[in-house]
Amino acid sequence: MSSSTKFLTLKTNDKEEFVLDEAIAIRSQTIKNMVEDDCVSNVIPLPNVDSKTMIKVIEYWKKHSEEGISKDKLMDFDKAFVKVDQSILYALILAANFLNDAEMLDMICQEVANRIKGKTPEEIRKEFNIENDFTPEEEEEIRNENVWAFE
Repeated sequence: MSSSTKFLTLKTNDKEEFVLDEAIAIRSQTIKNMVEDDCVSNVIPLPNVDSKTMIKVIEYWKKHSEEGISKDKLMDFDKAFVKVDQSILYALILAANFLNDAEMLDMICQEVANRIKGKTPEEIRKEFNIENDFTPEEEEEIRNENVWAFE
């Protein structure tokens, strides 16, 4: 490790601190902008990210920062990375959005889209734990107005 390696300390909303190589941390456009604008002190607060989620984010950043890793290995890593419980997936979406990591956000949103694909509204509600707040009459009216969507 050369002496020119800079480290940043990221502090999650549950007060955990993560010391990370700046070259890895600036995968986050949010952090990169803070560094470039010289807005960072010793500790960068991440009010929208908890430590459990940050551990996953850092795992992703480190894997995607590896020198010489093959596209196939990264694809395998990404496939395994998103095979998590819905609540973790949501936390990762919020974190990737807050940290402004478009590559991670796109990959996770694609996983959500894959989980929805080909499912009925009822199956989607069940999968995402969404309560149906339509009356049967309202639901029938929506189906009639949007027949094309149910073909």
